[in-house]
Amino acid sequence: MKEIVIDKANSGQKAEKFVRRFFSEAPLGYIYKAFRKKDVKANGHWVKKDYILQEGDVMRIYVSDEQLADFLKPREATKCMLPYPIVFEDENVLIVDKPSGLLVIGDEHETRNTLARKVLDYLYYKNEFDPNEHIFVPSPAHRLDRNTAGLVVFGKTDAALKQLEEVFKDRTEISKHYTALVSGILEGKGEIDTPLKKDVDSGLVSVTPVEKGGKNALTKYVSKETFLDSTLVDAELVTGRTHQIRVHFAYIDHPLIGDGKYGDFAANRRYKAKYGFSHQFLHATSISFGKMPSELKDLEGKTFVSPLSKEESDLLSELKKEVTK
Repeated sequence: MKEIVIDKANSGQKAEKFVRRFFSEAPLGYIYKAFRKKDVKANGHWVKKDYILQEGDVMRIYVSDEQLADFLKPREATKCMLPYPIVFEDENVLIVDKPSGLLVIGDEHETRNTLARKVLDYLYYKNEFDPNEHIFVPSPAHRLDRNTAGLVVFGKTDAALKQLEEVFKDRTEISKHYTALVSGILEGKGEIDTPLKKDVDSGLVSVTPVEKGGKNALTKYVSKETFLDSTLVDAELVTGRTHQIRVHFAYIDHPLIGDGKYGDFAANRRYKAKYGFSHQFLHATSISFGKMPSELKDLEGKTFVSPLSKEESDLLSELKKEVTK
C-alpha cells in the first residue's frame, strides 16, 4: 500500500489523473481496474475516478511492493539555481526570460538542456518540487520557438497551470507583444489576418484557407523604426498559432531577418557576413494580464517586460548608424 498526502501543487486534479501520473509506468488497464476494485481511497473512503483532490487529502493506493517498484519511474532533476532571469514568481506562477537558442520543452534530439528542465532543477533547489515525491510537474503554459527569446510563463501548481492554459487559450485577458526585425521597408501599422496550417510531417507552417484545414490567425503590427533595408516592428500576437509571426510577415513579403525557414536567405547571408547576426530577430518582449482567476490574482493588471539581448541591441545600433551617415 502507498500513502500520499496531497499538497497544494497536486490539489484540484481528478483522482484518476493523479494516479496515472504517480504510477507513470502502469498500464491504463491496471489504473482503471484499481478504481473498479476500490483500491484507491481518500481519507479512508473509496473514491471514483473523477473525485477532485483537495489539499490535505490522504490518498491510499493498495498495490503490492513488487507492483510499486515496477510502476514508479524516478524523474531526473538536479538541485541548482536557474541560470536565466526570473521576471516574476509567487507560489503559483513563474515567469522566466528565455534566451535565444534554448528549447522550452525537449524534442527527439534534446531532452535535458531545456528551459522546462532548468525550471524543475530550480524548484527542486528551492524544495518546492521533488522529482520522486511530487506527482504534478510544473510546466510551461505556452511555448516559444528555440530561436525566439523572451518571456515564458510556468504554472507551479496543477490548479495554476490549468488556469494559465485557459487564459492563453481564450486570449481576451492577455496581450503578448513581440519585437521583430523584418526585411524591407514596412511603414505605419496594420493587421495580417490569414489562416495557417501546420504540416505534421515537416513541421512547417503555411498560409492555408480554412476550408482546407487552416486555422484563423491574426497578427497586428506597428512599425517602430526603419533602416536602409529593414524595419523594426512591434507585433501583437492576437492568436497563438505555431510560427505565426514568422509565416505572417513572410506572407506579406517582409520575412524576419535571420529566419532560416521562412526568411529571405540572401538577406540572412548579408546580415551574417556584415554584422555577424545569424539567428532570427524575434523577441517576446512583453506580456500583460487583465482580469485573472483565483490562482493568478498576483498577475492581474500587470505587464512584464523582457529587454532585447546585447546582440539584438548591438545590431540595431549598427543599423541606426548607417541611416545617419
